[in-house]
Amino acid sequence: MKRAICILSGGMDSATASYIAKRDGYDIVALHFCYSQRTQQRELKAFNDIADTLGAKKYVIDLGFFENIGASALVDKDIEVPTGGIAPGVPVTYVPFRNGIFLSVAAAIAEKEGAEAIFIGVVEEDSSGYPDCRKSFIESMERSINLGTRDETNIEIKTPLIDLKKEDIVTLASKMGVPLELTWSCYKESETACGVCDSCRLRLKGFKKAKLKDPIPYMIKVE
Repeated sequence: MKRAICILSGGMDSATASYIAKRDGYDIVALHFCYSQRTQQRELKAFNDIADTLGAKKYVIDLGFFENIGASALVDKDIEVPTGGIAPGVPVTYVPFRNGIFLSVAAAIAEKEGAEAIFIGVVEEDSSGYPDCRKSFIESMERSINLGTRDETNIEIKTPLIDLKKEDIVTLASKMGVPLELTWSCYKESETACGVCDSCRLRLKGFKKAKLKDPIPYMIKVE
């Protein structure tokens, strides 16, 4: 059976990408990173819950050095998570080269597990301006990974959501039966989602445009 490493943060996008991998006939190896992010424990719970529904083998990797690097509101408690609305440019929630490091670790596990694909739920158009969500970056990483692994290794990085808008992802996830009630997207809170950070805003906008109700709890009133 073909095998895929699915980078699964516990959020809606990565969960949907993992379910697409399962639908496409891959045996799933779910990979999660703890990198001292503000909602680390809540994301880990979401990861475990979703991976269990997929019947996946699990890897949880500690990348605590991101806290030492800092430079992002997700890992540096001295930098406030913005809540005033999505602004143009690269936001302070961008973690420097995070997806590059994630994909590098995923490649190492893929070689060990004999996987031929890595699934990652990056979204280019609707990704808050993160440079490591761009299609050109992913294509470059795929080339580098295959240059830096055994000659017989051939790993494809699959990005099934990269050209979609958030409302398309919500609609697709709903149709596929992705357990969105198990996912977590909030950058700030771990009990009840704040509803005003960039990630919450993008998620709520997607549900609203898809004309569906988000099943997770929010601090604000959600229409």
